[in-house]
Amino acid sequence: MRASSISLLETCVDTKLHGLKMFISILLFFVLFLSSTIVLAQEENNENEYTPFSVSAHLKNMHTWHGFVVHPGAVIASSLEYNTKNKKFTFGFWGGASFSTVDVKNIETGVNESAYYKEVSIYAKYRFSERFFIEAVSHNNYTGVEERGDDLHYWRYDKTQGYNFVDLNFGYHIMPNTLLYFATIIGGGSGDYEVQTNGDLKNSWTHYFEISSKVWKNKNSSVSLFAGGAWSFITDKTFYTDGAGNIINVGATYNKQFTVLKHVIPVDVTLMWNPEQEKTVLQLDVTLF
Repeated sequence: MRASSISLLETCVDTKLHGLKMFISILLFFVLFLSSTIVLAQEENNENEYTPFSVSAHLKNMHTWHGFVVHPGAVIASSLEYNTKNKKFTFGFWGGASFSTVDVKNIETGVNESAYYKEVSIYAKYRFSERFFIEAVSHNNYTGVEERGDDLHYWRYDKTQGYNFVDLNFGYHIMPNTLLYFATIIGGGSGDYEVQTNGDLKNSWTHYFEISSKVWKNKNSSVSLFAGGAWSFITDKTFYTDGAGNIINVGATYNKQFTVLKHVIPVDVTLMWNPEQEKTVLQLDVTLF
């Protein structure tokens, strides 16, 4: 009886916390949007016109993120952004879809189903200065959710359903070409927790830290190096690792600007090594526009 009561109480608390988080997120969005609108109104009399909305598209041979190979095959990625005129605030959507599938086991039949990579993430970023910014990202990767037999709920952030989570990120340029980047996953989302001996789920609040630096460049090309690691102060496992924290993302990116019919096409080739997973990949990223 006592265990049942505790379980019911925890369910109620989780539900209230979920509602509170959603309310805070919506409130924050409207506050930021109102702020950006005020800034825009104050600057509308300036002579220089600006374009508040922009789009982009990338063609990639695979998709990697923080040491993960999110999808091992070809991907088309796109974004839609709103930027204030002073370029301090950005709100946008990033989406990815694959040309190839991965196998996902159906929980009811036990049979592998083919699933295309699908992601639509939301982000907001505020630049306090040329050096420092803060960013919130809602990662919504729903690859294989329906194929494995689950119901797809795009706005659900239940920590056990495994495809939506939010992280809060900070970036600081210690030099113009060197960035310190610190990210924290909020509230145990998408499996960022450790199962305790009594069955409770203990949030890990996993941290990820990366340093990246452009070490060489000429007129139309450059080379950057990066190294990142993950850890938790609360649990033994992290979102990125099965055990204790570790270095998970080491590599280099070569960028070259190609000119095709007077149109500049940036191309990135990234060599990424994840020591924790003993995995090495080479990612090609072509910016179409």
